[in-house]
Amino acid sequence: MAKTLEFPVLRRLIDERSVAFRAAVASAPSLEVQVPTCPEWTLFDLVQHLGERRRFWAATVAAGPAAASPAKSASEGAPAAPREREALLAWLAASTQELLDALRESGPDRGCWTWWGTSQSPQTCGAVARHQLQEIAVHTYDAQVTVGAPQPLPDEAALDGVEEFLSTCCATPSAWPHKPTA
Repeated sequence: MAKTLEFPVLRRLIDERSVAFRAAVASAPSLEVQVPTCPEWTLFDLVQHLGERRRFWAATVAAGPAAASPAKSASEGAPAAPREREALLAWLAASTQELLDALRESGPDRGCWTWWGTSQSPQTCGAVARHQLQEIAVHTYDAQVTVGAPQPLPDEAALDGVEEFLSTCCATPSAWPHKPTA
């Protein structure tokens, strides 16, 4: 695996992209606007997805090494995404903070369950941080496109994203889980 971004840089970029994501959502005319890059989702659906995933990965990181995903039960009982915009943005900020806190407390080398199993990416909290940066980077762009204000990714996130995708998403022994697009 190629050298990746340092753990503090990954955490900083997750936070920065999360702030940019929330800014895009705050500027949207409605939470019900369709996301062009995720055509089956509204902006609310995108926010809900991102917040739920932050909480899932926070619970997974906090649980430490495991043979199976421990976070399904750990994330149960978490507060649902509220429908009111300001409350939703606060919920999302809290979701991101949970992930950042779990990552900080775990450190980069601690093992944890990952969906990518025996790919080229390790099953560590550092690899989870790296993948979560890419998820928030992509979805920040989705939100920005939705409100008509797409911004380029930070260079360091974009460059690392190519290698992360190839070593994590494309190098797993599992079949690609998504249907091809038209």
